[in-house]
Amino acid sequence: MHSSTAAHLRRTPAIGAVVALVAGMLVAVAPAAHAASGATLPFTSVEAESATTTGTKIGPDHTQGTLASEASGRRAVRLSSGQRVEFTVPRAANAVNLAYSVPDGQSGTLNVYVNGTRLARTIPVTSKYSYVDTGWIAGAKTHHFFDNARLLLGRDVQAGDKVAVESTGTQVTVDVADFEQVAAAASQPAGSVSVVAKGADPSGNGDSTQAFRDAITAAQGGTVWIPPGDYRVTSSLSGVQNVTLQGAGSWYSVVRTSRFVDQTSSSGNVHIKDFAVIGEVTERVDSSPDNFVNGSLGPNSSVSGMWLQHLKVGLWLTGNNDNLVVENSRILDTTADGLNLNGSAKGVRVRNNFLRNQGDDSLAMWSLYAPDTNSSFENNTISQPNLANGIAIYGGTDISVKNNLVSDTNALGSGIAISNQKFLDPFSPLAGTITVDGNTLVRTGAMNPNWNHPMGALRVDSYDSAVNATVDITDTTIIDSPYSAFEFVSGGGRGYPVRNVDVTGATVRNTGTVVVQAEAQGAATFRNVTATQVGAAGVYNCPYPANSGSFTLTDGGGNSGWSSTWTDCSTWPQPGQGNPDPDPGRNLAKGRPATATGSQDVYTPGKAADGDANSYWESANNAFPQAWTVDLGSSYPVRRLVLKLPPSAAWGARTQTITVLGSTDGSAYATVVGSRGYRFDPATGNTATVSLPSGTDLRYLRLSVSANTGWPAGQFSEVEAYLTS
Repeated sequence: MHSSTAAHLRRTPAIGAVVALVAGMLVAVAPAAHAASGATLPFTSVEAESATTTGTKIGPDHTQGTLASEASGRRAVRLSSGQRVEFTVPRAANAVNLAYSVPDGQSGTLNVYVNGTRLARTIPVTSKYSYVDTGWIAGAKTHHFFDNARLLLGRDVQAGDKVAVESTGTQVTVDVADFEQVAAAASQPAGSVSVVAKGADPSGNGDSTQAFRDAITAAQGGTVWIPPGDYRVTSSLSGVQNVTLQGAGSWYSVVRTSRFVDQTSSSGNVHIKDFAVIGEVTERVDSSPDNFVNGSLGPNSSVSGMWLQHLKVGLWLTGNNDNLVVENSRILDTTADGLNLNGSAKGVRVRNNFLRNQGDDSLAMWSLYAPDTNSSFENNTISQPNLANGIAIYGGTDISVKNNLVSDTNALGSGIAISNQKFLDPFSPLAGTITVDGNTLVRTGAMNPNWNHPMGALRVDSYDSAVNATVDITDTTIIDSPYSAFEFVSGGGRGYPVRNVDVTGATVRNTGTVVVQAEAQGAATFRNVTATQVGAAGVYNCPYPANSGSFTLTDGGGNSGWSSTWTDCSTWPQPGQGNPDPDPGRNLAKGRPATATGSQDVYTPGKAADGDANSYWESANNAFPQAWTVDLGSSYPVRRLVLKLPPSAAWGARTQTITVLGSTDGSAYATVVGSRGYRFDPATGNTATVSLPSGTDLRYLRLSVSANTGWPAGQFSEVEAYLTS
């Protein structure tokens, strides 16, 4: 089941809320008793698939390596030359940021129209920063397909106005547009030292590195001013302490560098705010410190109002960063983490930030060398991490993850992971109280190709050691998880326990498989957890290794909608009602929980609903009649059954005598099709079709087998149920 291979190798040294889609805009709506999840953002996002287009809509798709799987909402719009997508502006704005993708090796431009009038300004698009390969990370495929490009429109637009983008030759897939009213550029603070006065070139042509260094030296105890302009910095800054670096705003003051601050220590009181740092990182090279901040800003420092893009990592923080605050910033298009507290962090607050398109964990705490303590990730909005988790806590003491909104995680990632995966030593496991409160997770969780089974939206993982900390998970909203909502696992495959977990107050809606995916020994208590539109069953409880011990779920009261249990640990639940939306022509029985009056050896009931015609259920032998039952999850007007045996010629032709029964409640069954013989012959595919009468409506489908001319037992390799006749 599990591989001991790490889910991804970390090698970078050097509720509350309800989410609603309103006209294609993702917003967090909170009950009065609880703060809204996510950041308060200066922009409003509009999904391309909700706009008017002459292009082609793609998705939804959750398959690793596909373009739609990395898109916001798992949908986007593909434009060929001359095609356009037209957005209705949701709020007053004078700027737009566009998330897009172009084929590998290509670049071009998008024309921009406002209310039908073409602007002189265009949006450049390129694959330069996309299509990242990380072959050393187990389970990785080419990823990081999207990029972001921004444009000041040069005019104001109002709510209801139309802004369109048009491909001019290169195929462009448009994902989402962020509309923003950008304030005027700020003025120079009194007494500050301008980098231009020290020789910096705001045209971006000259090298401004030394001018930045000279300004920092001259402004000790004061402020370095970065006026509007583009500044090229060719090597990293060090010795940064007791100084403020301030720009005129992140749309106006832009520093072009892949390495801004790189230092192992600082006396602190460093405050960096209100400008952009945009790099040229096109691949992930973990031996290179291609980060906005690499190392330490020192105690009592802050980062705010920043736009960080095209870097390996936004902030990779080691050493003393006590009481650091990182807030009100955007981190986009990093090839690895957005921010990582890499041990020793004390009292750090990361809050009200927006992160999109990370190539590893968007926000992470990793307690290497010393524990991160009393630190928090609060009210952040995270979208589309494409190779790991939205938020990951790897060890640490008294950590909080509060009121965050995480959406659209991809391969190897949950929305939130609370984990004892150490990657390297010395590592400090989870300790004290880990508080996970008020978070909203939308379309999070993913298939882990190393394990060949899913990761839940919220995962607690005893990967390298037992989870003995108190883990309090409260007021959680989980929507449209493609797989499970809560997962408890020992991801290293060694069966360490997960203990002391309390889940109180959760809303789970449209989860693809199960509400609770328990794969480790241990225990958790659930209170006031309500679920609707559950894909397969309420609980999957199959600890691995099989002899490692059981996982105990204690019902603390107030739970509803997830009382059923997946009964066959030899098969995995397949997504049912979770995204992507079910095909009306789909097999309703595939992946659904199945039971039987008996089974022979390893030929368990789930084998007849696992989608594999070569595996099969076989009842107890010489004990007719025998019955096989599947729960379709909801009542459906089923009109056709396809019954299968393995297609191999080794299976001789046979006739089974079968009665079809149905029920809407699992208790009272009525005969749908009376007893008759069905011929199975390898020469014709070893299948039999059963037509059900009009008016049939059932949730529980039961097949009662009273005879079999080929073997003294009931046998099915697949039972398929369809709405179509």
